[in-house]
Amino acid sequence: MAAKKKLSGREERARNKNKQNSNQKAKTWAREWGDALLWALVAAVIIRAFFFGAYRIPTPSMERTLMTGDFLLVSKVHYGARTPQSVGIPFTGIHFRNLRLPSFRLPGFMDIKRDDIVVFNYPIDDGIPSQKTNYIKRAVGLPADTLEIRDKVLYVNHDVAEVYDTYQYVYEVRPLEGIRISSERLRSVGATPIGTRGRQGDRIFAHMSEETAEEVLSWGGVEDVSVYINHQGNLSSNFRFARGLNGASSDQMPQIVVPFSGQQVSLSADNINLYYDIISRYEGNRLEVRNERIIINGIERDSYTIQRDYYFMMGDNRDNSEDSRAWGFVPDDHMVGRAWVIYLSLDGYAPRFNRILKSIH
Repeated sequence: MAAKKKLSGREERARNKNKQNSNQKAKTWAREWGDALLWALVAAVIIRAFFFGAYRIPTPSMERTLMTGDFLLVSKVHYGARTPQSVGIPFTGIHFRNLRLPSFRLPGFMDIKRDDIVVFNYPIDDGIPSQKTNYIKRAVGLPADTLEIRDKVLYVNHDVAEVYDTYQYVYEVRPLEGIRISSERLRSVGATPIGTRGRQGDRIFAHMSEETAEEVLSWGGVEDVSVYINHQGNLSSNFRFARGLNGASSDQMPQIVVPFSGQQVSLSADNINLYYDIISRYEGNRLEVRNERIIINGIERDSYTIQRDYYFMMGDNRDNSEDSRAWGFVPDDHMVGRAWVIYLSLDGYAPRFNRILKSIH
């Protein structure tokens, strides 16, 4: 067996130095990558908090303006980003639920305009706004606007509100006697069938835009296509705001003023539903209604001064959207940002190439 050669002192020192250099290089490489990842994480947190957020459309409430499967970039700089409202672990959804930070909105370069498409926190969830579910709707009513809905038609400040080509409603399709219209044919032109009525199923109901309704009417064998107006007063329990306004249905809403900061409102048992969430949930007062008496923080009151601005939001798929008609006004501190651009759109797993990089308006 060959004897192991004994290293000289100089050789031993050289080998140890080489080993130290290798270890030092490995530590330097790891530190550089660690620093790069740390700064990338910090940059991502800052961008997400103060500049842009990415969101996915999960429901059809904004179709055909925004489609289920659209992925959006939402600008927080347009209206001004909110400083953090709570403490949590970035990108995990983990927050300290009862720890709310003092928060304010940074200056933006524009105010919310009527008909902007806005991401906001679902107002009637409990908790800190930034920890609530994100919703997206169109801001149809600004602070101090007068709103009314008559037979589905929205009036803003006593004029008919602007109607976009992408708006959808429930239409009733009546074929000529003996003619059958398949659901597949309706879907092929962008309509979404939801049911039939009549002995022979000859009254067909579907969500569609006005343009699609005109196309269906042009088919041979179609007698009439008309917007379906709900006069039955069969509001679901979700529409508690409209119920509180004595609305006959989700297609009707009596005239209201969107609350604004500094507005003094008279209170009574007849209108307390309009302001209940504002006074108690959003502006932090203890509100009780006893035998038609309004008691705020232990004092009987017949008026109240609104402390912040509010907005009225509606989905573009008007008969398939739970929005302010259901749960009322959205406070200004719940506003997240302006929907800006679609960066990706998937129909299931198939890309919709015609929607990629499409601006939102």
